[in-house]
Amino acid sequence: MSKGFKFLENGNFENAESFFKDILENNPTNKTARLCYGRAVGLSGEPKKANALFSDLLKEYPGDFEVEINYNESYLWSKDYESAKPLYKKLVADFPDKFGAVLGYANTLSNLKEYKLALEWVDKAISLDPKNQSALVSKKYMRLGYANEFVNNQQYAKGETYLKSIFKDFPEDKDALKNLANLYLITKSVDKAKRTYKRYATNSKDSIVALNGIALAEHIGEQDKEALNIASKAKKAVLQLKDTELTERTYNRYIQALIWNQKYKKARLKIDSLNKATPNRNWIMALDATLGMYTANFKKSINNYDRILKNDSASFDGNLGKANALFASDKIIPAYKAAKQTLVYYKKQKDASNFIEKLDLKYTPSVEEHASYTFDNGNNTAYSSKTSANLALSTKFASFFSYQFRTTENTLNLNKATSHVMTAGLEYKLIPKTNLKALIGINKSISIDTDFSQPVLDIRLQTQPFILQNLDFIYTREVQSFNADLIEREIVMNHYGLTYNLGTTFNLGWYTQLMYTEQTDSNTRNLLFSSLYYNLFKKPAVKVGVNYQYLSFANQVPTIYFSPSIYQAVELFADIRGKFSEKTTAMISAASGYQKVEKDPMTVIFRAETGIQHEFSKRLNGSVYGKYSNIASATAAGFQFTEIGLKIKWLFTKKPLFYNKLQKQIALK
Repeated sequence: MSKGFKFLENGNFENAESFFKDILENNPTNKTARLCYGRAVGLSGEPKKANALFSDLLKEYPGDFEVEINYNESYLWSKDYESAKPLYKKLVADFPDKFGAVLGYANTLSNLKEYKLALEWVDKAISLDPKNQSALVSKKYMRLGYANEFVNNQQYAKGETYLKSIFKDFPEDKDALKNLANLYLITKSVDKAKRTYKRYATNSKDSIVALNGIALAEHIGEQDKEALNIASKAKKAVLQLKDTELTERTYNRYIQALIWNQKYKKARLKIDSLNKATPNRNWIMALDATLGMYTANFKKSINNYDRILKNDSASFDGNLGKANALFASDKIIPAYKAAKQTLVYYKKQKDASNFIEKLDLKYTPSVEEHASYTFDNGNNTAYSSKTSANLALSTKFASFFSYQFRTTENTLNLNKATSHVMTAGLEYKLIPKTNLKALIGINKSISIDTDFSQPVLDIRLQTQPFILQNLDFIYTREVQSFNADLIEREIVMNHYGLTYNLGTTFNLGWYTQLMYTEQTDSNTRNLLFSSLYYNLFKKPAVKVGVNYQYLSFANQVPTIYFSPSIYQAVELFADIRGKFSEKTTAMISAASGYQKVEKDPMTVIFRAETGIQHEFSKRLNGSVYGKYSNIASATAAGFQFTEIGLKIKWLFTKKPLFYNKLQKQIALK
């Protein structure tokens, strides 16, 4: 039967099945032939049939080790590890020194993801046969599985330890290096990831794999230009190899790098060309969806992700990508569902878990305290404290409450005034990207000579009518409270206005505000503010631009407040925002230019603001800021104003108020 044994050893199971079947026709009771025939049947794709054959043998040869181990192994072939486990446990108890039994038990435990116990048993197998390569290979894959489990549970140090331990038996093992590099990408250890990929690059094919990985590492490290340079090198190199799968992965990374670098037109041409050559490929549709996300064409992204999921319902890119696209489209409940579906296929996956946590935090009730101190060169000082609460009652409906206390004094004439403003409001999502927000309250102001109460209102319709466009309609009723003198006059302002912001895919933006104001002192005001800006860098975020402001009052009452017939200002500005650390961000902005009041000579204006914010925890953050301006204000031209302040925001529950209802809404069928 040596010929049949060679068929089995070489993996030629169909020939082995035919060979031993012929043997059994003449020798139907031959135990060895029956065992070999059963193995050939099971390994050629019929494990249940093999199980039945071994079961019959076991009745004839109870307690026979060779029969029992083949019977147990047939459960592994059919991936019925739960049934195999107790059988192997009994087998190793009966035959503790049998290498095959011990290794089989270790592999069964590994397939059940009981890695800690599996590693203990594979070490016992190795102690029985120290040079056995199968046991060492099994141990390697157990370590890979155990490390992956730690990574999924965000226990990265333990995962790293198990991956590195593989090198003791298999120096510079490629599977271990790839998993180690991926761990470093997840933890954003960019330099470690790049060094690991360089270790991986020992031949032409693996060098291209490494370049693709390094390009992603550069992107994570916010070096997108370098990412594109490396991806371009990989694309050029892969043309020398005839490896379809690697070529596709390399072109995928190259087009991703084009998108990261906002080369959208070039990326679109590449994607369209690939779609034409090989339509309905998931990786190409994923690129098209990514391009849609970067260019705010979320509807197209969702369509692509749906097509991906039609081909593969378990696709990670399809499920989590769709969740992000739905969120960007302001479709919150479907976004929750898509993220939850991702976790069905990928247990505890970090990105999906973080996405759900981000949505939960968005709707978690919060309270914010804002305290400030201001002073100007008109001898006015003011202290202000505002406490506000935000209570989301659903993903469509939220309520707001606030109380502000402000006291102001002129240190020259000793005029003092205080104001108390209490408001309550509601926000309702009419349709995705269209919100109606309304606040109503009372302003109670007290000064030396006056004591009055006035209602205040703020109604806004916030819309996003087209891609990269925001349009808000505003009505506000407020009491002029800049200083004590103005409070005494009980001037109420009714503002009617709109704001419009136009973004582009090439970093240019345009913001405009139009406002018409009617005042209870019979004066009216027209205001135009327009800002043309350019986003120079992403990280740190650097924005530069030019602002223009036009202001006019119907009546000029300069002895009471700044009210020119014509006021114009032009300024250049820069705004920088970035991270000091993972939890600390800072910003600084400055603007300077010229202002002209009626026919007066132009004067130089300057304003600046800086602040720093720190996240103490996911539910508590605080910031301090300071700002200065000498631009004409409600009081006069030539004035200087300074403010310093502190803000604290606390999410005072761990989950949204409607969390239980939300879980029912997003429950998967």
